[in-house]
Amino acid sequence: MISGEILSALSEVTEEEKRVTENGAGSIDRGIYTGSGEFVVDSAKLLEKGKLIQLRPHTRFVRFPKHRHNYIEMVYMCRGKTTHIVNGKTVELGEGEILLLSQSSVQEIMPAGAEDIAVNFIILPEFFSSNLSLLAGESVLGEFLTDCLTKGNDFSSYLHYKVADVVPIQNLVENMLFTLIKPQLFGRHILESTMSLLFLQLMNNTGSIKNSKSDYDKKLVLHALDYIEKNYADASLSQLASELNQTVFIMSRLIKQYTGATYNELVKTKRLYQASYLLSHTKTDIASVAAAVGYENRSYFYRIFKEKFGVTPKQYRLSQ
Repeated sequence: MISGEILSALSEVTEEEKRVTENGAGSIDRGIYTGSGEFVVDSAKLLEKGKLIQLRPHTRFVRFPKHRHNYIEMVYMCRGKTTHIVNGKTVELGEGEILLLSQSSVQEIMPAGAEDIAVNFIILPEFFSSNLSLLAGESVLGEFLTDCLTKGNDFSSYLHYKVADVVPIQNLVENMLFTLIKPQLFGRHILESTMSLLFLQLMNNTGSIKNSKSDYDKKLVLHALDYIEKNYADASLSQLASELNQTVFIMSRLIKQYTGATYNELVKTKRLYQASYLLSHTKTDIASVAAAVGYENRSYFYRIFKEKFGVTPKQYRLSQ
């Protein structure tokens, strides 16, 4: 639950909202958001120079027409609800929920009322490469979800997280909102660090991503990636398929269709990521590291590790 102090600050009518209501304009001033003919909201218009992330209260009382962004947007619903139409699909964003939009998504937003308080996080793609190396460096799930947002792949141009009851996520968002209304020393670094923690928490809550019935296949793929994260050492496609009441053939096809990799390739990638982590963060001997990630054949482990990282496991450890 967002504190009353934050809600009070975010409830104040902005200058843009005053113009909309007082002048009866009935539409937004596009010049605030873009300088081009096509309605692509420009980060340069909204983001202070040098920043990778910025927060902006969502403009109420007016319909926001179809548009795209040249950045990644995260919408957090502090109170009430908003209705978004993303690539033709209606998304009802309720209190405490998060909507992540890639650069490829086409979004339209219905008018919000005075009590519908939302905040937009403007996030440059560079944030993911400079601050979220953990996502792409140790996790096939994190790498996949990051690709969804930064590349807008075929899997999804948006991710809707139903996380109102997930306390760590709510606490992290509230910390970021606090930096919006109470500027402080090192605020930029606090904001970026907290956002990194938030994305790591969202990775742990893939089960909270809302999918329509037509997106059931995508839900299966997310479950498969989560399964690999947790069971990489002895992951079994037949066991996964059985858990999901699917055939091995169907799961293989879906995983390849949406990730571009086979099930075995994803398992191998995860195992090698985990091996690299153990080599750089522990003193465990290399044979034990290989066994811990699922490889009893040490020669095979050495070969595929070098193929992946360009050095042997021993050289990798010494370089850390």
